[in-house]
Amino acid sequence: MPRLLLIDDDARLSAMVADYLRAAGFAIEVAGTLAEGRRRLQLESFDALVLDLMLPDGDGLDLTRALRADSRTRRLPLLMLTARGEPLDRIVGLELGADDYLSKPFEPRELLARLKALLRRAAPGAPEDETLRFGRLEIDLGARKARLDGREVDLTAHQFELLRVLAQHAGRVMTRDQIMDALKGHAQEAFDRSIDVHVSRIRALIEDDPRNPRRVLTVRGVGYLFARRPDDPGQDAAP
Repeated sequence: MPRLLLIDDDARLSAMVADYLRAAGFAIEVAGTLAEGRRRLQLESFDALVLDLMLPDGDGLDLTRALRADSRTRRLPLLMLTARGEPLDRIVGLELGADDYLSKPFEPRELLARLKALLRRAAPGAPEDETLRFGRLEIDLGARKARLDGREVDLTAHQFELLRVLAQHAGRVMTRDQIMDALKGHAQEAFDRSIDVHVSRIRALIEDDPRNPRRVLTVRGVGYLFARRPDDPGQDAAP
C-alpha cells in the first residue's frame, strides 16, 4: 500500500482527497502546515508527497528546494498543488524539482492518475544492466541514475526519463510526439506541458555551457536531438 503525505492547509480539500485516495488503496497522512509536514518527513518514510504551494507558515517552493537538496528525499515523487495556476509558478516549481503540477480546483480522479504515474516512474523496473556512456556522461538504466565525471547528477524522475529516452535515440532528431510515445506509461500530458522546462534543467546539469549546449540540442520546429560527440565510446574521431 503506497504511503502518501499531503501537506495542505485547506482542511475540507484535504479530507476529500484523503478519503478518495484511501478508497483507491493509499495510506494517507495529512499535515496542515509546513512545520508539521517537515516533522513528518523527518520521522517517517513516504512513497510520494502532495504539496500545496501556499501554506500559512511558508512557501511550498522552499520545502521543495530543501527536499531536493537532501539525499534521503531527493527522489521522492512530488506533486505540487496551487490555487493560482500561473505559468511562472509552475515553471519555478518544476525547476526546483517538483515532478508534476496540478492547479486547483481539480478532479480527484486526475490527482489519482497523476500519482499512479509518478509511482510507476519511481518504482524499480525490470532489471536493466545497461549503462549508456557518452564521453564524461554515464546513464545507468538499472539504477536510474546519471553520472557526470563519476559524480551523480541530481535529476528528478521526470528528468531522468526524458534524458534516458533522448540518449537511447542518440543521433536521431525526436519530435514531441515521438518522445511522448517513448514515455508510454508516464504522465504524458503533464510531461508535454513542461518538456522545455525539463530540457533546460537537464542542460544546466550536464552541459558545460547550458546556453550553448552540445548534447541536448533543440531542432527548431521539429523537436530535440541528443548529439553524439567524437569522444563517445565507439565514435570515430571525426568532427
